[in-house]
Amino acid sequence: MLRRVVQNFTTRLAAALLSFGVVWLTARYLGAAGRGAISLFVTDCAAILLFIGLLGGSSLIYLAPRRNLWHLLLPAYAWATLVCAAGTGLVALLRQPEPSYLLHLGALSLLQAFFSINTTLLLGRRRESTYNLLTLTQAALLAGALLLAFWLGGRWVSVEAYYYAAYLAFGLPLLLSLVPLLRLPDPRRRHGRRLRATTRELARHSRGAHFSNVLAFANYRLGYYFVAYFADARAVGVLSVGVALMEAIWLIPRSAALVQYVDLVNTPGGNLLPESALRVGRLAVLGTAAAVLVLIAVPPAMLTAIFGREFGPAQTVMRLLAPGVIIMAIQMLISSYFSGRTQYRINNTAALVGLALTLAGGLLMIPRLGIEGAALASTLSYTASTAYLLWHFHRVTGQGPSSFLPGPADAAHAWQLLRRR
Repeated sequence: MLRRVVQNFTTRLAAALLSFGVVWLTARYLGAAGRGAISLFVTDCAAILLFIGLLGGSSLIYLAPRRNLWHLLLPAYAWATLVCAAGTGLVALLRQPEPSYLLHLGALSLLQAFFSINTTLLLGRRRESTYNLLTLTQAALLAGALLLAFWLGGRWVSVEAYYYAAYLAFGLPLLLSLVPLLRLPDPRRRHGRRLRATTRELARHSRGAHFSNVLAFANYRLGYYFVAYFADARAVGVLSVGVALMEAIWLIPRSAALVQYVDLVNTPGGNLLPESALRVGRLAVLGTAAAVLVLIAVPPAMLTAIFGREFGPAQTVMRLLAPGVIIMAIQMLISSYFSGRTQYRINNTAALVGLALTLAGGLLMIPRLGIEGAALASTLSYTASTAYLLWHFHRVTGQGPSSFLPGPADAAHAWQLLRRR
């Protein structure tokens, strides 16, 4: 398991570095206001994509080993098209942006949705290498296309350049993802009754599994909208840089949690988390803490040298987020355990606990403290929701918080496995 986590982590690390390149390019060439505009666009896309998971998402991983792939793909595609159209219309009503913004939002959210559906199905069939390659290709295309656009200069140094780079970055990998799907042995006959039965099953699993993701997104990104309302796009840009740098560290626990989840849905039964999974979890928490300490030690002068003179306050954001980022590593591991056991209500309730603190903190702290208040509200939210999950994890498994605290034996075991590769 650890070897697969390392492979997954390596791919995600490369993708995170490329994503960091996108953050750097947009911040350096477009300034805080331009970076803020792109952050709000990406957040709008992500909000729309969240509701696509109500008929898909991680449930596609759960059902992919058990059902005909095409009976899952067709309803997921249809639902994605409906959600992208409705979501774009809702943004038009609430925010009333330019028509060109809405056109890009609808088209790019749909491309991302189809790409996510395809790669999630491949992951559910344990085509992890293909999944990783497609994910890395998408990130590389986005960073490369954006770099080329800014290098050409002139009218290409604009927010619109990001939109066109995203078309290439999601459109080409979407086409490539169809090749391994078509090579799978599943018959492509529709079989109306089976298709309807699978669609109902997918909807039933998705509602419970994905509701916590919707709430988690609100915990992660609601602060952007609060800051945009109480401050401006420039403040959102500064906040987004600090958040992006800290959340990049989450690729460590997410890599472990993803492999753990795939294993759980393919080997059902039993409440206890295997010692091998706990060991990988402990190493993920240790790696997260070490990366956080390195990142918050970066002086503000280095941030301004890298991103521009407007982004020095991002260091304060990072330091206030640091405890929450480490705590969230534990939450991701426990959350994947309950998802793999289809105990979605526990994850949903934990997310609601976090959302309550996000709302209260956003309304009380952001008007007074600005982006620092947004960071504090996030850390409080992560702490409360993780505490709730730890309590339930102990009730179900008898394993307490100490199960995720690494020791010398864990590091020695990991080193031995790595040397055998």
